Amino acid sequence: MILGVGTDLIEIKRMEKACRRPHFVARTFTETESRQAKGSASKLAGSFAVKEAVAKFRGFMPGDIEVLRDELGKPYVNLYGGAKKRSEEMGLTQIHVSISNTEDFAMAFAVGEKETSAERRT
Repeated sequence: MILGVGTDLIEIKRMEKACRRPHFVARTFTETESRQAKGSASKLAGSFAVKEAVAKFRGFMPGDIEVLRDELGKPYVNLYGGAKKRSEEMGLTQIHVSISNTEDFAMAFAVGEKETSAERRT
């Protein structure tokens, strides 16, 4: 069962400007996120868009959402702090995310799922 859907669009140049402020990067991204991005404003913009998309599930603060990529580059999220607590209260069992970039924009889409009792039985 779908519990939440979120989407976000951000200008990459806006992220480049924001990332010039070290406190913004430290407050917004985990060390692992920053390391994976390797200074790419496009990747950080995509991650930020995912954070904003997931935050639309209500009660999720972007700083509590970590966006990483697996070995094939597929994005996934880890939740911490208030976002993790809120997801447990909601019964959220999985979050699917997708990121798409152009030269100027990064867009993300997130879908939060809850396992239904019928799905648990099968």
